[in-house]
Amino acid sequence: MHRFANPARFLRIANAVLPWAAGLSAVCFAAGLYLGLFASPPDYQQGDTVRIMYIHVPAAWMSMFTYSTMAVAAAAALVWKHPLAEVYAKAAAPLGAGFTALCLLTGSLWGAPMWGTWWVWDARLTSVLVLFFLYLGYMALVDAFDDPARGNKAGNILLLVGAVNVPIIKFSVEWWNTLHQPASVFRLGGPTIAASMLWPLLLMAVAFQSYFFAVVILRIRAGLAARRVQTLRLGQAN
Repeated sequence: MHRFANPARFLRIANAVLPWAAGLSAVCFAAGLYLGLFASPPDYQQGDTVRIMYIHVPAAWMSMFTYSTMAVAAAAALVWKHPLAEVYAKAAAPLGAGFTALCLLTGSLWGAPMWGTWWVWDARLTSVLVLFFLYLGYMALVDAFDDPARGNKAGNILLLVGAVNVPIIKFSVEWWNTLHQPASVFRLGGPTIAASMLWPLLLMAVAFQSYFFAVVILRIRAGLAARRVQTLRLGQAN
């Protein structure tokens, strides 16, 4: 990863990836939403309510993926002093918080007709809510110090400590009794979802993933530009 530590080298690669990620996201969103909302059949039990799945499930996946990558970046920043790791974590945090908020919102909309309640304090919902607060806590913590280095270090420690929540979210339906069903896509016995529903779901997952890559590249570019401006101002002041 130290090959990409140089911002100029990283930006050359990122600028080449950006249009492909944005284009893939647009195509997959269009195809996934069409198939999910119009072409896929309603569920025999849930009816058309099941279509919330095509937003809820990819948002849930991305909420955990984003935090996991931020925790890896925090380790790289603390151990190897990778210069882009902290820039990535700060760029990804609002996106992860947005995915988590979308997951919680769509989960409530899905749960109300299926479970008869908008919210229950079961293991899955509670651990996802904790994840949302971890995102908010990180964003508040990195900006809470006058010295950016201290703020970044405190934020990185929080990311590493909070990483224990990710496997709790993943395995909560197996460790405790919850209203959520067990994994139905990524499981040892293969997916239990019909192909007519699985393909739109996977397309939406790719759409969310490529959207994340496109936007995080834009945010990293903005973060690097802000650092350059800050460095120039400090140089002029001295």
